[in-house]
Amino acid sequence: MKSLIVTICILGLVGMVVGVAVKGAETAGVAATVTAQNISVAVADGIVEYGTLPVNTTKSTLVNELHDLQTATNNGNVTEKFNIKGQNSANWLLKATAGSNEYVHKFSKNSGGLWTALTIDYQELATGIAKDGTQTFDLQITTPTATTYFTEQLVNVTVQATI
Repeated sequence: MKSLIVTICILGLVGMVVGVAVKGAETAGVAATVTAQNISVAVADGIVEYGTLPVNTTKSTLVNELHDLQTATNNGNVTEKFNIKGQNSANWLLKATAGSNEYVHKFSKNSGGLWTALTIDYQELATGIAKDGTQTFDLQITTPTATTYFTEQLVNVTVQATI
């Protein structure tokens, strides 16, 4: 019986030691923050009016009466890449060279020093545009060599921001 009492006492002491060890824990916190990524672009002034042009005629935003430089601005909070594309109008197809009911639309990042034909698919306009950074560009249109449509055509250009 004595050995049973001694065993119980020893087990009790071990239990107290284990209980004391658990109570000795300590904590520390980690400060954590996060910002949601915002990818955004704006184009100013965002309007180009070429006016009424004869067939097989080229006009750009560089001409004196139009002089309409466009400015794409990174309105997001991360460095962005800008892409650009044109579109088919209701009656004319966007092509690399003008043809019958086929028009050409180009952009230039250096005041007409180099013109790049727009396509209906996105292509690179600029990379590494920091927050609040800008990329300017001019536009140039060539009307079809011949057309059966003499109504106003919407030949919009879209600028896309990506990372």
